[in-house]
Amino acid sequence: MSAASVSRNIVKKVLAVETPEGAGALVRRSIGSMTLRNLSPFLMLDHFTISKGAGFPDHPHRGQATVTYMLEGTSRHEDSAGHKGTIETGGVQWMCAGKGIIHAEMPVHEEGYPDPKGMQLWIDLPKQYKMVDPSYQELAPSEIPLAYPNGEDGPVKIKVVSGKSHGVESPVRPLGGCWYLHFSFNKKDTVFQEIRTCRHDLYLVVNDLTQAEASGWTTFIYIWKGAVTVGDDTLPAEAFHTLVLSSNEGETGVKLTSADDSTEFILVAGEPLNQTVFQYGPFVMTTREEIQKTLLDYQMGKNGFEKAHTWESEIGKQ
Repeated sequence: MSAASVSRNIVKKVLAVETPEGAGALVRRSIGSMTLRNLSPFLMLDHFTISKGAGFPDHPHRGQATVTYMLEGTSRHEDSAGHKGTIETGGVQWMCAGKGIIHAEMPVHEEGYPDPKGMQLWIDLPKQYKMVDPSYQELAPSEIPLAYPNGEDGPVKIKVVSGKSHGVESPVRPLGGCWYLHFSFNKKDTVFQEIRTCRHDLYLVVNDLTQAEASGWTTFIYIWKGAVTVGDDTLPAEAFHTLVLSSNEGETGVKLTSADDSTEFILVAGEPLNQTVFQYGPFVMTTREEIQKTLLDYQMGKNGFEKAHTWESEIGKQ
């Protein structure tokens, strides 16, 4: 770690308690729960397990992006724009709902395989992108680039879902920008993850920036295996905790130390948005009037919801 490497620190720690949701789904929700709101640009983080017979049939979205990352098993998806596919274990789907889309997300259950598990993150879209056409960026497990801070034989592997880590950059270019990194430790070790970013056109690029320009981003960690210490802390945070990190001027990244020989977590960072959040279920806008217009658009089947009352997914029928 260089002299210019100044670490963020934990400012809030939230335990995500497993609770039933619907019929057959178990969800650990941290962001978006009563204990962790207003973490712009992030709206919700669910760590889910879906048992047989459960799923998420046809439903709409507007005004946000959803990131689905599969940890175990697979999940199929289908939408009103004709897009469909399967997210495999270790794969990711980055969906920008924009002005509106109807889609279905259904887990695949196979004999002898574990129930599908994964994470879904909702990210608020900057207001200037709320009404763009919907789009997808998907990566199969083999397409997600890997970074090895201490070499390929070292104890740390980083899947660069979006953003950049140790010279490795993801091809994913989310509107508004967001870094999403999956850290895996197979023994105790320490790494420093830089977060030096700036806005450029519609996505983020990495430049040589001053320390002041590197600060200000909302950054959090979610752990599902093992334990990790952040910065100069001595007490590790354990599995199923979400850690909100500081964003002070001069902090250039995060010092991460595995406190267990087998540790996995995600580190996510994004630029906070200077806008109001008005959310009504799967619709996220910036004013009450925009939400009312969204409900009318959905009811009338227009402005992105043209197929709201005519389209039906095949996977949702099953």
